[in-house]
Amino acid sequence: MKWPAHGSNPQYLYEAIGMTLPEYYIDFSANINPLGPPGVLKEKWNDFFHEINAYPDPNARRLKAKIAMQEQLTTESILVGNGGAELITLVARMLKGKKVLIVQPSFSEYENACRANGCDILYYSLREPRYELNLDELRLKLRDVAAVFLCNPNNPTGVQFPTSAILSLIAECEKHDCFFILDEAFYDFLIEYDSFVPYIGKYQRLIVIRSMTKMFAIPGIRLGYLLASPAIIAELKKLQPHWSVSTIALLTGELCISNAAFINRTQTYITSERERLFSFYRQQNFFVSPSKVNFYLLKDPLLEEQFPLFKFLLENGLIPRHTFNFPGLGGRWLRFAIKNRQENNKLMEVLMQWRQLHP
Repeated sequence: MKWPAHGSNPQYLYEAIGMTLPEYYIDFSANINPLGPPGVLKEKWNDFFHEINAYPDPNARRLKAKIAMQEQLTTESILVGNGGAELITLVARMLKGKKVLIVQPSFSEYENACRANGCDILYYSLREPRYELNLDELRLKLRDVAAVFLCNPNNPTGVQFPTSAILSLIAECEKHDCFFILDEAFYDFLIEYDSFVPYIGKYQRLIVIRSMTKMFAIPGIRLGYLLASPAIIAELKKLQPHWSVSTIALLTGELCISNAAFINRTQTYITSERERLFSFYRQQNFFVSPSKVNFYLLKDPLLEEQFPLFKFLLENGLIPRHTFNFPGLGGRWLRFAIKNRQENNKLMEVLMQWRQLHP
């Protein structure tokens, strides 16, 4: 069966499995902020209309200035892109034909983009149930590759890797002239996060990718940014299509980037709901990954492969993210986003029904 490569767009999932998409459903497969977009976007939305007859700034000067101030970088170390996916694609183009290492399970776009650019791909698999980095094993692999991709917090497990471990890997990569691509698409869901941006000046091979679509619930407006040395930014900029980021996206980013109150409210909510959900799962004998963000892996330990549970949830209009195309997971887990309280309650209700049928 050809499974959809990503979460969201549930019609494709139901088609693949031979089921009819119900009229009412809850999509737990996309890791988007359940609080929705910041209110300021709705307030300013009509104002955006007056800007659509002008070409966007290809250098994103105003947004880059805000990011530079927030991250204490020069604007020459910032590249704004059409979502994290475009930025990953640009990095893969820069690595064309080279050997790369992907720490997995992880976001499928790293492999897709690198494979499309003729890269030789190697893998390092994190081990269940803690999904911890084994530095000794990784160091050996870094000697033979031109780049390594690491997602922190990890997607799909939600695990946050220790700062000391990542810094050790960044230093090792620098020693071997290897790019270290750190995807931080979900970093702002963490209440406590040690930023690696201050190390960009020290390590010339460090690349940090950030998405704005997850925290600010704007996946329909593609927006992200990449932080690296000016030399890397200049090289990637040559590979980027002109005007790849729309005027609406740039204006949205300018309103969102410094919205600390919205981010703090989201972090508090996600932490509270995650603890509530995990408590329920322990009581009902479900296993979950040690996530620190707005999504997690879940499985029924009574099943080796989770397809029966997956189908039961789909029949009840609840859509988790399958893991059949996550290397190292192979369908043994399901991934869920944390939604609003009512939707999370519905998930717990249906899982309780499952547990009553399969005690």
